[in-house]
Amino acid sequence: MSGQGGVDSATLLQGPWETPAARAGLAGCLEGLELRGLLPADHLAVICVGSVARGWANDGSDYDFNVIAPGPWHGPSARTIPVPLRPGTVPSAVEYVDGRRWEVKYWLDIQVEQMLAKVSWSEFEQGGAAARALTDAEELFLERLSTCITLSGASWVRGKRQALARTAFRAFVTTRSLVEADEAVEDALGQLAAGDTDSAVLSAHKAFGHVVDALLESHGVYGSRTPKWRARRLGEARPRQLSYADYWSVETMRDLDPDHPAAWVTQVVQRCRDLSIEVEIH
Repeated sequence: MSGQGGVDSATLLQGPWETPAARAGLAGCLEGLELRGLLPADHLAVICVGSVARGWANDGSDYDFNVIAPGPWHGPSARTIPVPLRPGTVPSAVEYVDGRRWEVKYWLDIQVEQMLAKVSWSEFEQGGAAARALTDAEELFLERLSTCITLSGASWVRGKRQALARTAFRAFVTTRSLVEADEAVEDALGQLAAGDTDSAVLSAHKAFGHVVDALLESHGVYGSRTPKWRARRLGEARPRQLSYADYWSVETMRDLDPDHPAAWVTQVVQRCRDLSIEVEIH
């Protein structure tokens, strides 16, 4: 099967990130998964996530799917992803359709409930804010829940999105990025004081990336675990605190003078501190 033509677009949950091209490209994917034996009969939901769901894909982009079911997957899998949950693994299957790579991850409903519990407000208020509450795999699942395209199980997705909105997930990831920004700023200043200006430049650049992530996360625009999409996320969110032109100037180190890098480091560190003050935790 080619992966073209099949799914009624009315079954998809609509979102502002969805484009006609993104939706059209998923036509037939649900049937394609079923025909290839990659879809459990008792599945609760099937969602497309990542760049394809956001309308950011190119011709070489993978199709990434999350399948949620009440029981474990017993079909073919290419690998298992360890997660600090019960059960502690997420099987993943890979298929190539018309030259495009499809990756399917199989999550249990009970695992999703455990992830939501990890980012409750009670956990946040008990001091978990400064620590990473989730692994990258867990964080990616939750952040992509808010921007997925639903192929099956609209009511399940809607309910979990509402549950996620009631948690402290936004506060957790925003705080985490601010902590990482502060750590990188301290690295930059220490390296600068020691005369290691090259390392200070890299640390300042890293700090700026983290603080931009925190700013976006405070607006509910997630994705700090996939920094390659930072520019796209900022361009869509357009936070008042940072223009795209100013962001891109620092991201590309446009104003860095190779003969006087310390000035650039000092300027970027101050910019990070100024932006951090304006990031709201909520």
